[in-house]
Amino acid sequence: MESNCVETQTFYIRAESGHIGMAQVIYSNVAGIRTTCQFNTKIIYPEQKSPPLWTSSALDGHGFDDRKVSFYADGCAVTLNEDATSYSVKSAVSEECIVNVTFNRTTPGFHVGLDGNSYFGTDPEHPWGTMRHRFWPRCQVEGSFITKDGEIDFKGRGIFVHALQGMYPHHAAAQWKFVNFQSPTYTAVMMEYVTPPSYGSTVVNVGGIVKDGEIVCAGATNSAQHTEIRGDPENDWPEPGGVKFLWSGQTKEGKLVNAELGGSLGERLDRIDVMAQVPGFIKSLVGGVVGTKPYIYQYAPQQHLDLQLKVDGEEKGEEGELFYEATFIS
Repeated sequence: MESNCVETQTFYIRAESGHIGMAQVIYSNVAGIRTTCQFNTKIIYPEQKSPPLWTSSALDGHGFDDRKVSFYADGCAVTLNEDATSYSVKSAVSEECIVNVTFNRTTPGFHVGLDGNSYFGTDPEHPWGTMRHRFWPRCQVEGSFITKDGEIDFKGRGIFVHALQGMYPHHAAAQWKFVNFQSPTYTAVMMEYVTPPSYGSTVVNVGGIVKDGEIVCAGATNSAQHTEIRGDPENDWPEPGGVKFLWSGQTKEGKLVNAELGGSLGERLDRIDVMAQVPGFIKSLVGGVVGTKPYIYQYAPQQHLDLQLKVDGEEKGEEGELFYEATFIS
């Protein structure tokens, strides 16, 4: 590929033990000249009894299978099974965190639109860049992360997000909001980003609501709002304190769907220096261009939030667990 792209496969887990986990492959291609790959992991401990454990390892010997759906590298493999219902994620590239988990989807995956792409530019036939998101929103997870303190059972519920940015990340978006809500019956997911002023500060939102075996609705007519701004005293970013998320769409039978989720975010889990995570070669290209220090703010409120769902006039409510990320880039 002779264009600039950053591709990620990210696996998020809410374990029955109370741990939150993440495993991620980042594949960066700069104009077909330089390709770098990273494998990242993160563990957030229950009640934050220990600081989050973060690892990031450069990958060598990377490649893909014949179907181009599974990824491998020295000491690492992300493998899709034959019937495309399960991913296994294995990594021994860091002694700090050895990963061996399996994601079995319990509901169909989805993307929004014909191919999941949003296009940047004035000519749809010749876009300047693209952004694509695909979701496995509701998965059963089995397996473990092994750290120097021992093995952590990550049996629980997970979500898989596959993203492909056909441009430099700082060209694609100035801000991001990512919503992952899991309840006993439903999963509500949302990815919203605001393009830089050079692309009109356009808001793009894709998301959906699913339950086991069924997509309730999915589309691009959703919204994510910060209802309270706490602010970060260490920089100028408007760190949120409260949120409100709205989904709207139709079932496959054409029934109207509306849903709302909101409340206080509580104390943040972590604040992540974005530039410390991206591969060094990418950092050298974009670091001086962004002109700011990008951060990701992560939250998982201790108090369960209530998803209010209305399908064809019938209202339902269900409490669940929210994991939320707010990213500020420029």
